[in-house]
Amino acid sequence: MKRVVSVSLGASNRDFKYSLNVLGEEVTVERMGCDGDMNKAIQLVRELDGKVDAFGMGGIDIFVRSRTATYIIRSAKPLLNAAQKTPMVDGSGIKHLIEGQAVHFIDRQIMPLKGKKGFLVAAVDRFGMAEAMTSVGMDTVFGDLIFTFGINIPVRTLSQLETLARIIAPIAVQLPFSWLYPTGEKQEGKKKTDGGKYAHYYNWADMVCGDWHYIAKHMPDRMDGKLVLTNTVTAKNIEEMRSRGVKTLVTATPDLGGRSPGTNVIEATLVAISGKPPKEVTQADYLRLIEQIGFKPRVEELN
Repeated sequence: MKRVVSVSLGASNRDFKYSLNVLGEEVTVERMGCDGDMNKAIQLVRELDGKVDAFGMGGIDIFVRSRTATYIIRSAKPLLNAAQKTPMVDGSGIKHLIEGQAVHFIDRQIMPLKGKKGFLVAAVDRFGMAEAMTSVGMDTVFGDLIFTFGINIPVRTLSQLETLARIIAPIAVQLPFSWLYPTGEKQEGKKKTDGGKYAHYYNWADMVCGDWHYIAKHMPDRMDGKLVLTNTVTAKNIEEMRSRGVKTLVTATPDLGGRSPGTNVIEATLVAISGKPPKEVTQADYLRLIEQIGFKPRVEELN
């Protein structure tokens, strides 16, 4: 029996626990939200350290990875350092793999994406998704300046995105994470029902992609006919999309126990099954395990 625990700075009302059989091994997977309280998260990791097989770090990333560089988020270091015995991962080791695969899956299985309009709400930490959207011929807008810094300037190409990453990532990773991303109760806060000043990006797009909390923050009241590619959605989130007219929901992570967990949960599960330290798990190892287990994107037709 393997035990995987995702310790998250996110809201505790999004917690879950389930068991699954992975390649003949029983694995218990659990999310423990700490409602934005870093001290609580650190204490929880210390209490469980050495008693579980792998930690996922949720609600905050350890790394931001571009095509050419990796940056460490300063706010995440105390949580990472609290795990002295049990390996901890944030999902960045597999995010670009499975999210890029999800875009190609949509292109092959759901609708041809060449010439379609794609809005990725934040792409600096989702280069795999951004590259895949570009490679299939989509007309893209990346909303990193819009959603992270409130600057209403769209980024439209990978070269612009790479330049932006080189400029802002070294600065952004030094800032308090709560300045950049909603944690705890802020994840469940009141959303702008009309989408606010950014609604036109959603209205323009055929496919809206990226982090759910960013998507939800400015999602307009009507999303008729749209495809949404995201992760970590709850039944409540799905009903919200359905009520706003979203046609198709795709999550890059599979449906496990009725939920599509964050990439940190999937990576921690793969690390636990591999029996290797994260630094020794190669991209080929991850791909092989994903194929052997049969993890595939989740697809739900909502309207």
